[in-house]
Amino acid sequence: MPGSARPTVAVIGATGAVGAAFLRVAEERDFPAGELRLLASARSAGRRLRFRGEDHVVRETSEETLAGADIVFCSATSEVSKRWGPVVAASGGVFIDDGSAFRMEPSVPLVVPEVNGDDVEWHRGILSIPNCTTTPLVLALHAMRRVAPLARVTAATYQSVTGVGAAAARELRAQLQAIAAGDDPAPPQELPHQIALNVIPQVDDFSEEGYTREELKMQNESRKILHLPDLRFSATCVRVPTMVGHAEAVHVEFDSPAPLQALRAELQAQPGLELQDDPGAGLYPTPLTSEDDDSVFVGRLRRDPSVEHGAVFWVVSDNLRKGAATNAIQIAEEVLARGRLGTREAARAL
Repeated sequence: MPGSARPTVAVIGATGAVGAAFLRVAEERDFPAGELRLLASARSAGRRLRFRGEDHVVRETSEETLAGADIVFCSATSEVSKRWGPVVAASGGVFIDDGSAFRMEPSVPLVVPEVNGDDVEWHRGILSIPNCTTTPLVLALHAMRRVAPLARVTAATYQSVTGVGAAAARELRAQLQAIAAGDDPAPPQELPHQIALNVIPQVDDFSEEGYTREELKMQNESRKILHLPDLRFSATCVRVPTMVGHAEAVHVEFDSPAPLQALRAELQAQPGLELQDDPGAGLYPTPLTSEDDDSVFVGRLRRDPSVEHGAVFWVVSDNLRKGAATNAIQIAEEVLARGRLGTREAARAL
């Protein structure tokens, strides 16, 4: 691709919730896409989506529709990612995956640019973005570890239904409408239990150890991004009846003293993060705070008296934007800024 040309960009999963967010964010950030190809399954082919004032026809994902694409964003199932990621990488393109298919592969960078943007340098055609609960957490932890090394992290999440997908959001709305009308909601299809007026302490399937896959993702991904393979970590992930925005209550223990004033200063200085922390005035972030915003919001920072060097905080972000689409676009921007778009030599080494 000529150095002055705008990259050809393909989006797999363009008709989903994250795909819609991707188009909004790419337009807002003026991402330098030349030709744009919106792709999905055969079922969604033929739909029209608008980008920069023009209609684009959605096409089925295939070798033909991916041929020559410089950057491919994928927000689909792991099966789709595993099918097309190697194809794109082998052809010399860059495949940026929103799913879990490649996150823990040693040869695939797992990136939050404000935290470990340097990892983009060693990509071999495939890069992954973290789970939508991992991204805001590591951004806050990265700022705080500049005060003292991290020793232990525990987190409880409060995750919106759009983390499951657009169908789960429709299910919540339908259940709320039924309850408001005095009717019994229909049996749940997208979630294991009714979510309206309820919380569900299960996000993804359970492992033999009793943790869900979502909880293990947070553990393993945080360790990889922060380059702390032995970080002691535990999480409990909960689905709550909100539409957008994942929140987390986090306890962090440090190896040495970590004064709140110093932690606060580092959080305020961290790019991509906004501190909203004045509880006496009712100022702290909520999921609605984060909706349609690219920032990660932190509040309720306080000392944890149960450990010697501990702190507690609350963190919130829009799971469709910074938790997915925005982070993917930022990775692509990092790739372009570092001149790491051309990967044909790396592809030959796969």
